[in-house]
Amino acid sequence: MTELNLDQKQDQKAEQKEAFEAWTADLQARMENVLDAHIPSADTLPTKLHEAMRYSVLGGGKRVRALLAYAAGEFCGAELATIDLPAASVELIHAFSLVHDDMPCMDDDELRRGKLSTHKKYGDAIALLVGDALQSLAFQLISQDKLLKNATQKLQMLHVLALASGSRGMAGGQAIDLESIGIPLTREELEQMHIHKTGALIRAAALLGAYSSHNANEDKIKAIDHFAKAIGLAFQVVDDILDAEADTQTLGKTAGKDAQHNKSTYVTILGLSAAKQLASELHANAMAALSYYGREADLLRQLAHFIMHRSF
Repeated sequence: MTELNLDQKQDQKAEQKEAFEAWTADLQARMENVLDAHIPSADTLPTKLHEAMRYSVLGGGKRVRALLAYAAGEFCGAELATIDLPAASVELIHAFSLVHDDMPCMDDDELRRGKLSTHKKYGDAIALLVGDALQSLAFQLISQDKLLKNATQKLQMLHVLALASGSRGMAGGQAIDLESIGIPLTREELEQMHIHKTGALIRAAALLGAYSSHNANEDKIKAIDHFAKAIGLAFQVVDDILDAEADTQTLGKTAGKDAQHNKSTYVTILGLSAAKQLASELHANAMAALSYYGREADLLRQLAHFIMHRSF
């Protein structure tokens, strides 16, 4: 009987994994279509800028932030269509950050998502404008979203995205990163940098999904916020581990860049084994934030597992 139950549990896990992978593929394709529909076509003036915007956003990426928005939104009872543009707005901000991050004045990387970085293909000036335009488009999508009929709801979303993108969020974290090149950081200093640089936008993605619901439960929003803070930091720890362990082809960007630029990472500060332990602890914290909830939180749990065990 015990052996049969074990087999049943294994079958159940396999079914859950298959269902999650199907959900992920469906939502990634959905997000690609949403982005494709809202980024101006390559034959719209100015054509080179719009071509470069589409090159920078479409046809690649894990869409983790969009998936977080969808999972959090479904958890709070939002309809998929209502989550589409808020989720797309976060993807646009993320893409803008990658375009600028790859430029020679920043991390100076020639590869992104397995192809030439935007500045390598279109030049520095166009890459700079691509980032600017994608950032503007992100806020345009939320402000013009006809499915978000509550003005207070829109303002709340715009505030969340602006805070996560600016000097108190992602841009601020990037500034700290640049100032810290060659300077050994403490674990606390590194954590503060990544709470801003990586964690803020991941947290915003989850909150935008939650706020897409017209009657989101306050307790669920708090749970999502705690979950996203923990998994956002875990995402960066895993990123540092992958930068140390994976190769360029797998990552789709140049492997070992942090070591080449003499940057402090969780691996350089803690060591590989301790960094992996920290990632596991953060994952456990994220799971604890959802412990009150049943199967309605399974997508968030599975997404956290994906973030922890991804290979790129």
